[in-house]
Amino acid sequence: MGNHFRGWYFKCQSPTQTLALIPAVHTCRGCQTSSIQVVTEKEHWNVPLSGKGCLVRWVRPQASLEENRFSPQGIDLHLHSDHCHVEGQLRFGPPTPLPHDIMGPFRFVPFLECRHRVFSMRHQVTGQLHINGTPYRFDHNLGYIEGDQGRSFPRRYLWTQCLFPDCSLMISAADIPLGPVSFPGVIAALSFSSKVIVLATYCGARIISVHNGKITVKQNNLLLAAELLSDQGRPLRAPQGGSMSQTIRENVSCHARYCLFQRGEILWAGESRQASFEYEYPS
Repeated sequence: MGNHFRGWYFKCQSPTQTLALIPAVHTCRGCQTSSIQVVTEKEHWNVPLSGKGCLVRWVRPQASLEENRFSPQGIDLHLHSDHCHVEGQLRFGPPTPLPHDIMGPFRFVPFLECRHRVFSMRHQVTGQLHINGTPYRFDHNLGYIEGDQGRSFPRRYLWTQCLFPDCSLMISAADIPLGPVSFPGVIAALSFSSKVIVLATYCGARIISVHNGKITVKQNNLLLAAELLSDQGRPLRAPQGGSMSQTIRENVSCHARYCLFQRGEILWAGESRQASFEYEYPS
């Protein structure tokens, strides 16, 4: 298969704590390795693991990396390195999937640099993890699961996700290379009031502007805007040519504002200090 990566992003959020766990497998020049990244509001750890016997599936968020297990039903961690020690168990409630694949018809396009999958827009999280002695407790709180696989993360992209009591949203915008050319692509989903709204390039959505941690997307009579209000990003390892050799900055819990307009009227708006935000567009 050549240089390749596959990983899942598990976000868990209580009213006072936010945590992201990223199990991944990566193959570069015929050598397979794996890793688990642990991201909190203040710290980040990348724990390299052996590729022997590791498993990360794509159809569903299932991973088995040494003594660590990830599944749609929960997570069991026994992760220990020189700098990071994580023990505990989390259990998930039923997922809230999107009505169709977020990639739309692009899921059939071969040789894409990166493919995206949203498994659950929101679900309940219950349990406890101890990270270097600090307890992360969740009692019927909120979770989100998505995944990526391919060769590399895009050179320029914006990604954000936020869980509100009444809404869950994600936005991903990037330069998409296709052979010798590239084009700006966007996928976004909002789940609120028992409805799901999807904005995507394959539905006619286009990026109106993206700069300085702000993005505006228009699709027919809908206008979606997101803005990063505080930047305290932590370094995060990301794939480049199959290996985890790229460094990006992620805000796993930051201050951001979102607004969805329909025909110029506010359909939904929210502001949170627990938003997740990655921004790799030059200013």
